[in-house]
Amino acid sequence: MSKFGERISIHTGDITKLDVDAIVNAANSSLLGGGGVDGAIHRAAGPELEFECRMLNGCKVGDAKLTKGYRLPARYIIHTVGPVWQGGGKGEAGLLASCYRRSLEIAHSYDCRTVAFPAISTGIYRYPKNEAANIAVGTASDFLQQNVLPETVVFCCFDDQTAELYRQAVAGVGER
Repeated sequence: MSKFGERISIHTGDITKLDVDAIVNAANSSLLGGGGVDGAIHRAAGPELEFECRMLNGCKVGDAKLTKGYRLPARYIIHTVGPVWQGGGKGEAGLLASCYRRSLEIAHSYDCRTVAFPAISTGIYRYPKNEAANIAVGTASDFLQQNVLPETVVFCCFDDQTAELYRQAVAGVGER
């Protein structure tokens, strides 16, 4: 496996508990909280997060914005808005890759050594998990091959089934 594989790890559990420099929030375009990972991050970070998010004037699909981590172990939260799955013919793959790339660019610009991602767009946005895992790992590996920071990217998965898809994606990228 190529060197990038040493800089990617897979974790099963609660992203709000991870002691990393930044966690990525799979947000909606308002950035004001929602269900799934987004709701969990907003609840764990506390009400100050919503106040700061109101100042950001939302976020476009495929882009990302940074806030403080507040009550989370993470210093920062990088909010990114993934695409809603519409069958794959509406540019979803490019938008999803952009979420990961923009988040990594922000993490890099804030000198984050560690950043953790959830499985963006795979919940209520219905992106197929195996395709999403391949896009996430491929985009992160490309970024890591060209940048020293972040040193480590963690893919934080809600369950063992999703974690296995990410392990397979890492193995697949290592073979290319």
